Amino acid sequence: MEKTSYFSVRYDLIQVEEPIGFDLFVNSSSVKGKEKFVRIFPSGGTLQKKDLEEYHHKYFQLYVPEEQRRTYLRSLVKSNVDDLTKTEVIKDSALQYLHTLFDKGKEFSTELLSQNIEGCREVVESMVDVLDHHSIDSLKNLIGNLSFHDFYTYDHSINVSMYCIQIYKVVNPKATRRELIHAGLGGLLHDLGKIKIPTHILNNPGGLSNEDYQMIKQHPDFGLELLLHGHCKVDDSIDLKIIARIVHEHHENIDGTGYPKKLKGKEQIHLLARVCTIADFFDAITTKRSYNEVLSIPEAMNTMKKFRNLKLDPDIFDIFDQHVKYIRADYTRDLRLLDSFDPTLPYATLPIEEIQKLQKELDFGKIKVVDSGTKKKRG
Repeated sequence: MEKTSYFSVRYDLIQVEEPIGFDLFVNSSSVKGKEKFVRIFPSGGTLQKKDLEEYHHKYFQLYVPEEQRRTYLRSLVKSNVDDLTKTEVIKDSALQYLHTLFDKGKEFSTELLSQNIEGCREVVESMVDVLDHHSIDSLKNLIGNLSFHDFYTYDHSINVSMYCIQIYKVVNPKATRRELIHAGLGGLLHDLGKIKIPTHILNNPGGLSNEDYQMIKQHPDFGLELLLHGHCKVDDSIDLKIIARIVHEHHENIDGTGYPKKLKGKEQIHLLARVCTIADFFDAITTKRSYNEVLSIPEAMNTMKKFRNLKLDPDIFDIFDQHVKYIRADYTRDLRLLDSFDPTLPYATLPIEEIQKLQKELDFGKIKVVDSGTKKKRG
């Protein structure tokens, strides 16, 4: 018999004076590793404020069964809690699913993958609802206020998911909820193939050997294999073929220089994969990590513009550019990312060069001709 798992919930996020759609449990055991969960309030019941205050006084922590997480998230989305708090809780749920997928201590199975993709879908549904009235610009600020963790893949995947939802929304203003969920789910799982990459390689900001990098470049193929050839079974509302294309093609460049198949142009690279490429790129150079300095928004957009029609779909980038608020000329440095830049890597230092400095170096030693006719005559 499979053991039921539980997740903790904050007291201030439990609704009162109206029916709740989930059970509340407490851990009655004080022995670590021998938890004994006891239900203290049933789903469908109505908590009064004084009841919750009494629980808070008696119990350090309340828990909800894992199978009721979706119901809990739905109630949270509908509540009057601020969007930052909602997004933090949604992110914590996403982290749980991603951690389960990437946990090297657990035996990986198709069933485990299927269950966690279903969980990821529930998370993305909540994202779509919370972000409904947000713009790309306000989302950027929201992400900037979220806490981050040590494992780059987790935070980055969650951010990319949210950006994919918002970018696709402006690219296709008539997008259906199902399409937005696919955009977000593809973003959340875009690095799924990294499950097969050793953790010390994934989380190494100090630079990789060529051999390690060649291993990382296999992750799109690994992700495709897991989704389409591993007998993964999910709800019919999820089109795994679309998700697999996002996972497999998000490192393909519009000019055909990407990997793993060197696909080229809009005809070969799926629209949502092209959206994911921009989301992936933007988050990698703008979201603060514990170990690297990131670019300001003007610097980032000016830098990304240099990859327009090379790595990035020009039409999607132009729409994205129009929806990110910044002063076009307000960048202190004119930067260029090296062609070797890959958003999948957790750089200790972004591989950037300052163009003005480069130009000075290139000009060194050249003979400069001065038109004497332009000189001012001395009085």
